[in-house]
This record gives sequence, C-alpha cells and structure tokens, in this order.
Amino acid sequence: MTSTKRLFIETVGCQMNVLDSELVVAALRRQGWGMTATMTDADAIFFNTCSVRQHAEDKIYSALGRVRKQKKKNPELIVGVLGCMAQKDQEMIRARAPWVDLVVGPGQLHRVPSLVDLIRAGSGPQLEVSLDRKSGSRLEVVDSFESYDPDRDATMRPTPFQAFVRTQTGCDKFCAFCVVPRVRGPEQARPPHAIIAEAEKLVGEGCREITLIGQTVNSYRWSDGGKTSRLSDLLVGLDAIDGLDRIKFVTSYPRDMTTDLIEAVRDLPHVSHYIHVPAQHGSDAVLKRMKRGYTIGQYMEMLGRLREAIPHVAVSSDFIVGFCGETDAEFALSLELTKTVKFKNSFIFKYSPRPGTRAFDKQADDVPESVKKERNRLLQEAQAVASLEGNQRFVGSRQQVLVEGLSTRDERHAVDPGSDGLAQLTGRTMCDRIVVFDAPLRLIGRMVDVDIISAGAWSLAGDVADDLANAVPLDHLEQSGPAVHQIRVPSQSPPQIAQRS
Repeated sequence: MTSTKRLFIETVGCQMNVLDSELVVAALRRQGWGMTATMTDADAIFFNTCSVRQHAEDKIYSALGRVRKQKKKNPELIVGVLGCMAQKDQEMIRARAPWVDLVVGPGQLHRVPSLVDLIRAGSGPQLEVSLDRKSGSRLEVVDSFESYDPDRDATMRPTPFQAFVRTQTGCDKFCAFCVVPRVRGPEQARPPHAIIAEAEKLVGEGCREITLIGQTVNSYRWSDGGKTSRLSDLLVGLDAIDGLDRIKFVTSYPRDMTTDLIEAVRDLPHVSHYIHVPAQHGSDAVLKRMKRGYTIGQYMEMLGRLREAIPHVAVSSDFIVGFCGETDAEFALSLELTKTVKFKNSFIFKYSPRPGTRAFDKQADDVPESVKKERNRLLQEAQAVASLEGNQRFVGSRQQVLVEGLSTRDERHAVDPGSDGLAQLTGRTMCDRIVVFDAPLRLIGRMVDVDIISAGAWSLAGDVADDLANAVPLDHLEQSGPAVHQIRVPSQSPPQIAQRS
C-alpha cells in the first residue's frame, strides 16, 4: 500500500483565492492526498496567486526560487502555480521558472486532480487556462471559465464555523487599474438554489457564519423563467436557514447598492450591518481616470441612503494612492473623504500598474514611489483617527460577539485546547468590529455577550458578560445610535496638505 501523498499550498490574495484553495484541497483529498504544513515534507507544492499588485507576483517568484533546490533534489516533486497569475502570465511563469510542472488559471481549477495524475504518470508539465476575453465570443469565453464549487474542506477554513460562499465569478466593471476582468473572466452568477443548498450543507456541518463573495457581489442577478433574483432575494432565502447566525457579503460596488438591498440588510435579523463598499478615491477627476463609473456626489448619496436606513451601519472602503496623474490637491480629497465619512476601516494601497489594464496601456505611472509612500502614510493615519473615534462610541456598551479563536497574542503561545483556563480570545460584533477578551477556550465558536471596556483604532477590548446564554443581536447604542446620514459632500476644491519636513 502506497503512503499518502502530501500537499503544501500557500494562498496569496483575496477571499476568492482562499475559497479556491479550499476547493482544490477538497478535490485532492478525495483522491487520497493529505496535507502538510511544511514545504520540505511535501510531494506537491502549490501557490495560489494574486495579480492585483506587483508585490504579490514578486512574492510568488521569490517562493518559486526557494523551491528550485528542493525540486532539484526531488524531481518527482510537483510544483504548481494556480489562480490569477497563472491565467495572466502562463508562458512567463514557465520561462522564468521552468521547474514548474503545473500552471492552472482560476477558471480551470476543477481540472487540478486530473492534471496532477497526468504529471505523476509521466506526461510532463501541464498548462490549463481559460480563453482570453478577446479570443472568442462572450459565450465561448464564459464557457471556458467553469464555475467550481464542489464539496468543501473545513480544515482549510480559518475556523470550522465560518465559511465563504461564492455568488458569482468574474467581473464586467473594467476599472482602469484592475486586472480582475481579464484573469477572472466575464461576470456569471450561480443559481440561487445552488447557493442556498451549499449554505444549508455548511450549516449542517456546524458553520454559523457565511460570507457571500463576488468581485462586485451586489451586482448579483440570476434570471430564470422570467423571474430575476437579486442579492436581496438571496439574502431572504439565506436568512431563513435554521442555525445560520450571521450573513455577510463582500465586495460591493457603489452604484449597485439598491434600495431593496439596503432594506434587506436593515430588516433581516441575521444579516450583518457591515458593508464593504470601496470609494477608491476622493476626487471626481481621479475616479473618472480610474473609470469607476460614479462621482463622489453619487457615492455620498448612496451612503446617505444606507445610513438613513441603518444609522449604526459600519462601512469600510478601499483606497488607491498615487494613481496616474494624482496631484497633491486630488490626494487631499481622499483625506477629506476619509475624515468626513469616518469609515470603520479602509484597505489602502499604493497604485501598482498592471499589464493588460487600461491604465497601464494609456496612462503614465507618473507619481514617484516616495510620494506614493508618503500619501499612503498620511491616509493610513487619517483612517486610524477615524477608526478610533468610531470604536470609542462602543465603550460602555454590551455587544454580541461570535468568538473566532485565540487572539494574535495568544496564538504565539502554547495553549492547551483541552484546558478550561482563560486565554485571550477574539471575535467580531454584528457590525464586524474586532473584540478581544479573556475567556475559556470552550467559548470558541459561540455567540457571547461582551461588555466593552476600552477601544483602540483597530479593536475593542472587553469582559465576557455573566449571562452567556442571553446575548442579544444589537445593543441599545446600535438600535438608537445618532442619525449620521446627513453627510456633507466634500468640496472638489481641497485644503492644503501640510507636508512633513
């Protein structure tokens, strides 16, 4: 009897990649593969890749360089590059790292097990990617990006009681800076019955929180027999699943934040009052160059409707600094937007030109790296102030928290899982705010009440309430918090920025 083959997989990038890795591992486990936590013990090493920024690609090439010696010592080792980078640069990967055996794009991941079998049988390196969007009709291209949502593997998830569920693949927005429409293909939705069935199965396996994911998740549409289902309809179906305590969805596009969706978030008891809806920039001129399809006035109108319906809603954003042609005055508008809106948090990145995008082809990357770095620092600082101010409102309140596991502090220390002693645990509120507190490990995976005693920019700290059984969905602060939907639209004539000497 042959020994179990062992797989090591490293995932870089977004939630889509995390889910893709889980699905690939589940498929290989069904063929008898096991997992290993170290490359040195592996019979196959896979990198599931991201192409959104150059840094992510550089990281993969560095990792491939480190694997080269191991491959030389063990020629039977299978080295694979999966995901977006494989779709975009399949030939370049083999040219720069000829010891790679497997290159598979995100639309062909269902073929990984059979391709691995071919490699092990002596058929040589295998390359499988989907059609480029210019290589055929839309239908032909869509067909080449196959949906891939088979059985799941709970061991690959951060926790067994939280899971991602895909609502759609691909993207049709074509923002000037973004490579996703090229590497993930045209937008195509999954049938609502398939999504709900997957969620029901996950809940039956012990999952308590599901996050719906799509490149622009709130653009979800499924038409069948003259009836069109939208994300709001999907949320209604998911909210009815017995045992599903929380439902989130990411990432949202501002112009698809419809009234019916906002009302569903407000009215459905298990839908989290947290919306990730990236602004990307505070300047109308930059948004136009980015081809984002809206103005700051339209973004603020959307935000006003959202906060009027749900005053306590937590909103997060993405920002790009140093985009093509960005001036000091334009960047100041991103600072002003951050200070005005007071996002719960923002994911802030320096612009990274991506081959194959409109910005790369038609706009100059003319903002110096030193300026990008400084603007990144300034915006991070402004967001930290806004985050701290938002978190301080919760001090003295009681919050329902889904306990996710050990905090980062206690992950660095050996903790006996069988012990009922206290450890520092972490979890999230209904509005996705991180809370840390001391509690027994047995509470991991449970909903508990936590009394908030202090706040930092990125997390709250508290004490577990005495009565663990009667946690309530929203505290009085969230129910009757101040109405903050009357938001001033930042003027497109920005203030001066004080430069650090």
